[in-house]
Amino acid sequence: MYLACGATDMHKSIDGRAWVVQAWFELDPFSPCLFVFCNRQRDKLKAVVA
Repeated sequence: MYLACGATDMHKSIDGRAWVVQAWFELDPFSPCLFVFCNRQRDKLKAVVA
């Protein structure tokens, strides 16, 4: 499980969040991991799961 520190734009599609996984974490978004993102207010979560 990976948690993205800081705010993430929640308007991004699944492709946008997959790009963030590749760019920020330098990991494969299709690996068997859970990537979790939160919004600026930290009251919503979105995840990428392969």
